[in-house]
Amino acid sequence: MVRTFGCQMNEHDSERIAGLLEQDGLESTDELDDADVIVLNTCCIRENADNKLYGHLGHLKRLKEKRPDLQIAVGGCLAQKDRDLIQQRAGHVDVVFGTHNVRRAVDLLNESRISGPVTEIVEESDEFPSALPVHREAGHAAWVTIQIGCDNNCAFCIVPSVRGVEISRSFGELVDEVAVLAADGITEVTLLGQNVNSYGRDLTLTNRGVEIDDLVRHTTGSNWADGDRRARPLFADLLRAVGDIEGIKRVRYTSPHPKDLRPETIAAMAEVPTVCEHLHLPLQSGSDAVLSAMHRGYTADRYLEKLAHARATVDDLAVTTDIIVGFPGETDADFEATLEVAAASEYDSAYTFMFSPRPGTEAADMVGRHVDPAVISARFERLRVVIERSGRARHLARVGRIEEVVVEGLSKRDQSMTTGRTRQNKLVHFAAPKPLRVGTYANVEVTDAFAHSLKGRFVEIIAPATHRTHIPVVGL
Repeated sequence: MVRTFGCQMNEHDSERIAGLLEQDGLESTDELDDADVIVLNTCCIRENADNKLYGHLGHLKRLKEKRPDLQIAVGGCLAQKDRDLIQQRAGHVDVVFGTHNVRRAVDLLNESRISGPVTEIVEESDEFPSALPVHREAGHAAWVTIQIGCDNNCAFCIVPSVRGVEISRSFGELVDEVAVLAADGITEVTLLGQNVNSYGRDLTLTNRGVEIDDLVRHTTGSNWADGDRRARPLFADLLRAVGDIEGIKRVRYTSPHPKDLRPETIAAMAEVPTVCEHLHLPLQSGSDAVLSAMHRGYTADRYLEKLAHARATVDDLAVTTDIIVGFPGETDADFEATLEVAAASEYDSAYTFMFSPRPGTEAADMVGRHVDPAVISARFERLRVVIERSGRARHLARVGRIEEVVVEGLSKRDQSMTTGRTRQNKLVHFAAPKPLRVGTYANVEVTDAFAHSLKGRFVEIIAPATHRTHIPVVGL
């Protein structure tokens, strides 16, 4: 059993961990009591991440007392950050490994069976999780890691400390991987990176002075290698190349950074039919003073200019965001500025967070500037109202429209309803005339709208699911 906390990057790592375990002869299970190996893949972005982990480990301790042969492993960002502390606080953990040695998970589990608890944390690696075996929960869709690490220094973020510096994968390797996925029936890919907008800048810096050959073209893409060879990101080139692969119907990406959102990326979104009309553009704050303290690299006006350009260029664009409430030093005037930008941006939805200090970040040391939790809570509620108002309005505007959805399964709340996702990344719940396989594309007429989802009427199947069902090999 692999249990994941945190972002899509962690989800992607978990798919690889599960794939490695299956390759080693284990079979996936959702039942805790049936598991011989339990891996907790952790996140350390939020303040209560530690509490969640140790709460789970406390429950697993009782389980291990009953079943001493059960193996427990902790990986991911919190493991990278806390290292030996995990086994100090939870001595029943067999293996602790970090973000840079996912490939070693099975080896470490085998080692711990012989020699006892193992902690192995490495500081950096140029190995990408996409190169490892995979176990996917959604057979029609795949995440593709295009870069690891981050070169930004946002004051609230610990990612650079636990994921390392920014390293881009070879352009040709990515295109080849997506082509293989498409041949296997995958129709939707999401390109993953801590800052996808900057993908490839390191590749062009390394190769701009070398003689052009097939290796350089494979590394940077022919468009750059045979062009002006300026040092620049390659993300727009990658969107076009991946979007043109036969069999791929949808291309998504996350997460971009506003300061690096370039016109050529927006142009690629508008011109490549397979690139979805959804832009996640983290605002974090609408106050220039707070943005500066965060080291975000843009102003509120600059953010709004880029957003306006994206909406003017990409037809029917949905926009989502991230916003932090109560960053150290945030005044009432700063928060009012955030409300104004959020209202002007008319987001489809937003991930909103109350500031929580993370040890190891610059913001955690701003103790004298921390905002009263009661003030943060009140501000958070006011922001929620603004976000939900714009989200509901944008959803209501879609009532009566025919939306292309890809089926994701039955609704968790109502098993009589099928759930699909639109190109704009919106959930639509509808009654299907017959069971539809996950990955089926269908047209659905939107009949009702809510703040966080849509309701619809099934119209027709556009394309059946094409992905293959893989049966894991079980050890005897």
